Amino acid sequence: MGRRHGPRAPFAVLAVLAALLSVVAAAPPGHHPGGSRTPTGSRTPGEGPRTPAAVSHTVTLRADATGAAWRGHQRVAFTQVAPEPLSAVYLRLWGNARGGCAAPAVRLTGLAGTASADCTTLRVPLPRPLRQGESGTLDFELSIDVPEGLDRFGHDGDHSFLGNALPTLAVLDDDGWHLDPYTRNGESFYSLAADWSVALDHPSGLLVPATGSAVDAPGGPGRTLTTATARRTRDFAWAAGPFSRLTGRSAGGVRIGVFATPDVTAEEAHRMLELAGGAVDALSGRFGAYPYGELAVVLDNAFWFSGMEYPGFVLDRVKPFALVHELAHQWWYGIVGDDQYRAPWLDESFSEYAADLVLGQAHDDCAAAPRWESEDERLASPMSHWDAHPDRYEAVVYDHGSCALHELGRLLGEDTMAALLRDYARAHWYGVSTTAAFKAAAQAVSPVDLAPFWREHRIDG
Repeated sequence: MGRRHGPRAPFAVLAVLAALLSVVAAAPPGHHPGGSRTPTGSRTPGEGPRTPAAVSHTVTLRADATGAAWRGHQRVAFTQVAPEPLSAVYLRLWGNARGGCAAPAVRLTGLAGTASADCTTLRVPLPRPLRQGESGTLDFELSIDVPEGLDRFGHDGDHSFLGNALPTLAVLDDDGWHLDPYTRNGESFYSLAADWSVALDHPSGLLVPATGSAVDAPGGPGRTLTTATARRTRDFAWAAGPFSRLTGRSAGGVRIGVFATPDVTAEEAHRMLELAGGAVDALSGRFGAYPYGELAVVLDNAFWFSGMEYPGFVLDRVKPFALVHELAHQWWYGIVGDDQYRAPWLDESFSEYAADLVLGQAHDDCAAAPRWESEDERLASPMSHWDAHPDRYEAVVYDHGSCALHELGRLLGEDTMAALLRDYARAHWYGVSTTAAFKAAAQAVSPVDLAPFWREHRIDG
């Protein structure tokens, strides 16, 4: 997620573009992981399997006249890959976080289960326990009523934003089921890469930018059927409203659409389109080619946050650094996943560092920056700590986290650091990163013992 109050240092869009173009020209060619991709639900050495895996979602939804209410059906197919029998699964209904059970925004029918106290989790018993290698499905009717208020899941006026609106499967791993609470301060999300096919029937006057590749077809009178497909993404998000639209293609071939609300000028939208094209190519050059083909950037200058990422879909104010940060999340959480609640530094610090690299911000003064305010403060602390100390979240996880990675680069050498991140992304492509796995990968390429570095920066795990 982008910062609440914008980038570390504001700068003009044209200056960002000039810095970006020089970086793009110098960036190494993108690699294509191909057969070395880590399968969905796979593991690094020493970690148990993550399940349910091989997940696919098939969704059909019909919008009302405003795009703020949707009704339809969702089917979730999955495979049990762990050795122990699986007797139940959990659906995460993150859209209910604001209203809870008193005013659920996401409701399921036709599926027996037990809801958590805040209705963000539904435990669904299976007809029979699934053994390793066996598959199951969930079928249910789905209704979504987008809550009032401009948010990652919310609507303001004629525009609706549906981040975290569709149910996803919780993950079971060596630590048990991951059923962490919702946090507004950052993210709670942790899911395995899945395939999505989502058909959105909506009034033709509304545009519906979405995750994946979309195809429009005529619907009923005055309506359009937008079918979006996405392979190996951890979530699916979309928006609906009378957006203005600009389209383009990056030099590397990624199709980009910028969808803007009326408070964004045409010039601002055009500059953000140019920035997105250059950034996605530069990030591809550093970490591996962007695999999804398309990217939707949704701009609204009234968001309370600077930006928010979903696979192939980002929400942003007109803030250049925030946009590059959210695009970096396509790699650091989207492609290379992590548990965003228990280890937020693995995507936020990495995305902040990646944005620095793309925009040529070296931060040579990192070593002198103030770091810790308490003995229990850790860079690798979970969101439960940052929710208790929200004023320290950005300073530590964003600022110090990116500084720590810059210092690691100076310690290893910039070429070694670049190769480390490129190879680490390849090894965890569509998989899951952990602090222990990254520390092991860094130590493997370091000529010196990194234990003092981890202690200095309080990177435990």
